Amino acid sequence: METMIDRRIKFRHIQCFVEIARLRSFKQAAEALFLTQPAISKTLKELEDIVGEALLLRSRSGVELTKSGEVFLHFAQMSLASLQQGLDRVEREGRAEKEQLSIGALPSVTARILPRAAAKFSELAPDAMLRIVDGPLGYLTDRLKLGELDLVLGRLGTSSAMDGVSFTQLYNEEVVFVVRPGHPLLDAPSLERVRDWQVIFPPHGSAIRPLVDRFLVSQGFADLPNRLETVSGAFGRNYVPMSDAVWIISGGVVERQIADGTLVRVPIETDLTLGPVGFMARPGEVATSTRQIFELAVRTAIRDAGLA
Repeated sequence: METMIDRRIKFRHIQCFVEIARLRSFKQAAEALFLTQPAISKTLKELEDIVGEALLLRSRSGVELTKSGEVFLHFAQMSLASLQQGLDRVEREGRAEKEQLSIGALPSVTARILPRAAAKFSELAPDAMLRIVDGPLGYLTDRLKLGELDLVLGRLGTSSAMDGVSFTQLYNEEVVFVVRPGHPLLDAPSLERVRDWQVIFPPHGSAIRPLVDRFLVSQGFADLPNRLETVSGAFGRNYVPMSDAVWIISGGVVERQIADGTLVRVPIETDLTLGPVGFMARPGEVATSTRQIFELAVRTAIRDAGLA
């Protein structure tokens, strides 16, 4: 016999719970939803009373999910995402608009694969509109879980970053060290000498940061002291040619600049940073025909780029 959803559960209950879990803060969730803290606390209490389980715990470090909360969050996010998709589809039908596909992309994919894929997608689906959002992994996966993005393209993150996200590998990519042409490091390249210059380093939360940290530790380096932290491709491509900075970045971000000689890869072995790049989606979601066409365009772009 099919179990009916408890009719006491309202949209506001799900929305409040997901927002608190996402922000790990009652105060920030209340601000995001334009509610008072007492109101959002009351709403969560109502939900916990209905399901008969504690879903969130407050601690000195913030808000933590209980085991039941982790399970409920996964399905709550899927429900909100499905509802958002339905509302978007109805709105487009009412306005006779083009179907929109919203894609999140990490910097290496934005530079390396997405231009080719976007051109192919335009050819295969001229009646669809592609919306591209870039940013760090955590930001994009949050948008994906909430239904604001249909798909994310990028490097596989840590287990915590990938919680509630399915991953399909497309190709592997490694992190590289690059400098301007004529940089003195190129005369005698070594990781030890990298410490003599400013280093553009991936910040915490970026997909490649754990890989870079692990690589440096494996080579006996606990830290690189003089560093500027960013994964901004636009900044690095403009700053490095005019400075002596050494840039640690995903190879795809600087592929074109290395090919045209604007930047030079330092011959430091970085095989330990090799990692998978692929599609990230909501688990169990059936891809629309438009998304399937985009995925085909991406796979075609990867093949044309010689990565598969």
